[in-house]
Amino acid sequence: MGFSIRLVSDDGAVAKLCREVLSELFGTESTLITGAAGSVTPEHDLCIWDFTPGETAAPLDAVAASRSNLSFLVRPEDLLPLQVWVGRRDINVLLKPLSRAALRALLLGANPHQQEQNEDYSGFLNTLRREREELLQCLIQANFRLQESDQEHSNFLAKSVHDLRAPLTAISGYCGLLLAEELGPLTSEQRRVLKRMMFSATRLARITSGIFQLSVSHNLESPLTLEKADLRDCLDQALDEVALMLEDKRISVAAEINAVPKSLLFDKAQIVEAIVNLLDNACKFAPRDGVIEIRGYPFFWERRTGRAASLDHTVERRVNHERAPNSFRVDIRDTGPGISPAQVDKIFGEYSPYGGAQDRSGGGLGLAICRMILRRHNGRIWAESSPAGALFCFVLPQQCASGHASQGEINSEAQSGRGSGGANACR
Repeated sequence: MGFSIRLVSDDGAVAKLCREVLSELFGTESTLITGAAGSVTPEHDLCIWDFTPGETAAPLDAVAASRSNLSFLVRPEDLLPLQVWVGRRDINVLLKPLSRAALRALLLGANPHQQEQNEDYSGFLNTLRREREELLQCLIQANFRLQESDQEHSNFLAKSVHDLRAPLTAISGYCGLLLAEELGPLTSEQRRVLKRMMFSATRLARITSGIFQLSVSHNLESPLTLEKADLRDCLDQALDEVALMLEDKRISVAAEINAVPKSLLFDKAQIVEAIVNLLDNACKFAPRDGVIEIRGYPFFWERRTGRAASLDHTVERRVNHERAPNSFRVDIRDTGPGISPAQVDKIFGEYSPYGGAQDRSGGGLGLAICRMILRRHNGRIWAESSPAGALFCFVLPQQCASGHASQGEINSEAQSGRGSGGANACR
């Protein structure tokens, strides 16, 4: 009598793999019976059950799980639900995606007609299987503990930011009240000090919000409010927020922003925050009496590659040679120290090492927040260096005339880490 296997699965790829491996090992002296959930009867030498959470048709002998010839095919994240479903831990499992080597080992160990000849080999396989299951259990439990720790960390940060916002709001409010001279006239020196206090309180509030966003954005990301807005208004607001830094170092600003196309949609508050962070970085590294140049203009952006090098079109990759602007680009150049090639790809990281006052990678969390904001908009941000200083650029994609990408599509792409345009973005 041949080797009989029952496969309880509706996955055609798994059935195909089983047939191929059976044919390689046992030729025509084997039988594969496939079908939906049902009873696992003793007439089969081996049963492979493709487990899906929420199964309702469970065989009585599978629930008992006392048979050594029953193995479950399961995804790693569904192992615990499987153990709950079966009612015990000591069950035979194959992890998805099923590999040819794992299936071969299972079939060789389960073949009753070769067990006597391969007792040592089968015992070795069983030992490996038990050790694998124990290791998998440890990894699953460790993963659960890491998830719990991450959630506790997020909750702690949320509470901390909430507790910090109240006194910062009060400080800003009192400063505003004093600056409005509601409590009496101020001298020029008092007004100057109060403006600095209000600037510092606003900056601290922005930093705490940025820490919160970077830490919990993967769990509690708020939706974007996409609207038609003018980037020139965003720039004016950002320049107002960094006015004191510009004044202290006597930095001059030259700005030229072209008219923004109507098809450009973005969250105004988020883009203002990104520009403020870029200007803050430029002010920090620009020398006294330095210059910051700002340009904004429609731009053709090749989205198919995620690297800044894709902006260099020396090699043509497109089938369609249409180069009409499909995005809006903003360049912010300062006359501070340049960026070393080793830092260009790391400068927007959250954990960039700090190498001293002239190290552009030590610019704080502002650049990491900028990258997060641009990713959420399906745009891109990058840095370039030249002997004249550093250049930071970002692009925001325009939307097609047929309509803009839905909020769900934008959030979905941002969470997956794609920095290219959305589903309906112009190509």
